[in-house]
Amino acid sequence: MNDEQLLRYSRHLLLEEIDVAGQEKVLSSHVLIIGAGGLGSAAAPYIAAAGAGKITLVDHDQVELTNLQRQIMHSQDSLGKSKVESGKLFLQSLNSNLVINAIQEKASEALLNSLLPTVDVVLDCTDNFATRHLINAACFKHHIPLVSGSALKFDGQLSVFDFRSDSSPCYACLFSPDEQFEEVSCASMGIFSPLVGIIGAMQAAQALQILIGFGQPLVGRMLLWNALNTQINEIRISRNPECPVCGQRHSA
Repeated sequence: MNDEQLLRYSRHLLLEEIDVAGQEKVLSSHVLIIGAGGLGSAAAPYIAAAGAGKITLVDHDQVELTNLQRQIMHSQDSLGKSKVESGKLFLQSLNSNLVINAIQEKASEALLNSLLPTVDVVLDCTDNFATRHLINAACFKHHIPLVSGSALKFDGQLSVFDFRSDSSPCYACLFSPDEQFEEVSCASMGIFSPLVGIIGAMQAAQALQILIGFGQPLVGRMLLWNALNTQINEIRISRNPECPVCGQRHSA
């Protein structure tokens, strides 16, 4: 690190769990954030401020007025612009040393297969089951750690699926892709504005723990946050040997 970086990240360097070696891991990392809406708007700025070397931001959508209630990477001046370009400008204003790759596309199998070989960790900040299952399967295939978050109404969920470990469960162990879940959205159900900030910031924290290698990320655990009652619960998740993605019959 140069003198500017030593000063900029000095508060990280004071933490013995991070120190110079940990910060250098962050500086050399490539983080893929899929979704530049509410969760991505909270996660990406902390990843950028922490000094990730490269961030790839993927989202197909454009900024709308209803987004501004919670998607803090975007402003009134961003209305009508692509979320990834709006997010890129915001993140560069936080840290001009970043390399930011903005991709205005829906996440697809082909796109993920092209990106994941160069990525160190993935943050799933999307809002539907189909895309989450797609991302989960791709991360399992490429052995890339996945930080999965979701938020709706007053309820948030967060877990880590670390596919570098043979014992880690995956998203499909918990929500089978063979089951038909009703897709619900913020547009129809509503969402409490700070909730996405809480869950998104925790996604960033989990990603940094994975990159640096300290503490105990939420592998095999799911954190449940209820903003209505300010209540936190945790459930244990085990790998399902019959899982259609990571089960024994499918992981060879």
